Amino acid sequence: MRTVIAGGHGQIALRLERLLAARGDEVAGIIRKAEQADDLRAAGAEPVVLDLESASVDEVAERLRGADAAVFAAGAGPGSGAARKDTVDKAAAVLFADAAVKAGVRRFVIVSSMGADPRHQGDEIFDVYLRAKGEADAYVSGLDALDWTILRPGQLTDDAGTGLVRLEAHTGRGPIPRDDVAAVLAELVDTPATAGLTLELISGPAPVSVAVKSVAGN
Repeated sequence: MRTVIAGGHGQIALRLERLLAARGDEVAGIIRKAEQADDLRAAGAEPVVLDLESASVDEVAERLRGADAAVFAAGAGPGSGAARKDTVDKAAAVLFADAAVKAGVRRFVIVSSMGADPRHQGDEIFDVYLRAKGEADAYVSGLDALDWTILRPGQLTDDAGTGLVRLEAHTGRGPIPRDDVAAVLAELVDTPATAGLTLELISGPAPVSVAVKSVAGN
């Protein structure tokens, strides 16, 4: 299986790349800076240098052609201003989804955020972020050509993963190690029966594979 990840140098993406490569999958990560390439290679991923804030749909589709799945894990980051929430968290996600459609890649997983809502009110940076994430989710979920799954993790931590999670339509707020987010993404990519679901994720009682199988059966 070949998976292409947008935001390939992100903290969750690098973890996901290691997991996919370890199980024998082919994985490529889209990065903005050539100097990040060695980190991707060390994770077992093929680096693809492309700036999603300036690339065209055709350019991105070319990188996606032949993939079995696409994962949008890019983000402007906590230090960025409101403008980049719009150009990365929203516009780059829309671009990546359009490119997946054009390249014929049906399986599409987007890493969103708990509380994402296109109607979210407020002008603080975090408000703009939640609105941008919500608008991206709404756009992706409207594309019939994609078998999409939206994952909304709770508060991200760098604690060691436990492999135990709660994955449901509504979990309530809570923390989740990035290790466990990556593990859930690796399962979701491989579980097209979760298509059409928007799922919240926090630490919980269920092993990752059991949690994913449970929602896939709903």
